[in-house]
Amino acid sequence: MFRDYYKTFLFFVFLGLYSQGYSQLTLKVRVLDFSGDKIIIGATVSISQEKLLFIGSTDSLGEINTNFKFKNKVNLNITHPTYYSFERQFEMTDDTLLLVVRLRVDKIQEIKEVIVKAPGAVDTVFRSSRLHVEDFAVLPNGNLMLLTYSKRLKKGSEVLLYDGQKILQSFAVPDIAEKLVQDYRGNVHVICRNSVFTILAEGNTLKLALLEKDYFYRYVAPILDTNGFQMYYSDFNELYPEFSYWQYDQLDTVYEKFRTIRDDLMMELYLAEYKWVDVRTKLWAKNLEYETGIDAEIWVGANYFTQSIFYKELYAPFFKVDNELIVFDYYRNQMFIHDANGLVLGSGAIEHHLDKKNSGWKAELLQDRKFGNIYAWYEKAGISFLGRINSQTGDIPSKYQLNFKYLEGIQVHDNFVYYIYRPFESSQKKFLYKEKLPADFTEKNQNSIVTETGK
Repeated sequence: MFRDYYKTFLFFVFLGLYSQGYSQLTLKVRVLDFSGDKIIIGATVSISQEKLLFIGSTDSLGEINTNFKFKNKVNLNITHPTYYSFERQFEMTDDTLLLVVRLRVDKIQEIKEVIVKAPGAVDTVFRSSRLHVEDFAVLPNGNLMLLTYSKRLKKGSEVLLYDGQKILQSFAVPDIAEKLVQDYRGNVHVICRNSVFTILAEGNTLKLALLEKDYFYRYVAPILDTNGFQMYYSDFNELYPEFSYWQYDQLDTVYEKFRTIRDDLMMELYLAEYKWVDVRTKLWAKNLEYETGIDAEIWVGANYFTQSIFYKELYAPFFKVDNELIVFDYYRNQMFIHDANGLVLGSGAIEHHLDKKNSGWKAELLQDRKFGNIYAWYEKAGISFLGRINSQTGDIPSKYQLNFKYLEGIQVHDNFVYYIYRPFESSQKKFLYKEKLPADFTEKNQNSIVTETGK
């Protein structure tokens, strides 16, 4: 599976290059500084025509060449860490076309010094006078992938590779970007309206691969983690109130289910929706049942009940901590601990999600992938708190209050809390900040398992 997956990557990355041998039209782009004839080296140039996508960097002459087969509309995007981006759509009317593009300097404020701050002090990771931060991902090496936009996300977005002090690489997203998703290997995917772009960061360079959206959600997104030759994934479907966690042994090619999550009350309401729909809808659902083998009640529930205010997607997160697999089943108020083979080591009652009105429970758990610690996110009157969960008992011995109010996209990495924030009623762009968690708050759990076993 992984071999085929990487072959798909390479196919899309070099699709534009392979097409050159069959092309008749040549486009040359030369990128210069607006104030003079200074050559801009390393500018990321994205050129697309229908389903053909070419991405490359300007050479030592500030130029880049590509070829096309047809005289159709061409979309051109140029980005550079220290210049404003350039976007234009034009027609290929000649067999050979030279475009000279001049870029203006972008005054992005960067942190020039490495400053060590005490725990709890807020540090501005990224700020810009031009760009908002919409989403971000922390890479395994500590670098950041930022999804940014100038005015509106739907009007154009840029992805930046940022090391905390300077922008290493950037490119304009050739589709309407929605969010960033980071998989279990640390690779980042840009989820767009019509497609998915996988970004492979190698040092200071980025490689882009185009994936079909259906392919991504069917074969990439379900994989949660691996342990040697064992792969863990889920069959979660946002339109159904039940799903399972599975283990796949790549040596024995054996699939095994090790935990099923189900909201019994939601399932009862989901299936009962069939009783209340009109006759025409019931006939439609029955026809689909005969064609697919899926019950008519499920077809009605997925298409009608999920659109009501009563339906809530299931949330029962899975985490790998050392060689243990932890599943939080909030519909049974239980935390289950499995070994690497999916066998149950223990289980225990959890209460940190109860009394949501008073606790401010956000129904979101965060993991520091570097150290394995798991945190629960709470918010009361706009003030955010993180509660560290004991991965052996499910208890939250203490909570940590973050400095700012109404935060977005909280993540934890290397004992730092990262988040997006803009002061209320401020004209400031949305910046990326971080706070260091106290040492006594992040120390590794030492408790042994105190649960019943065999279930």
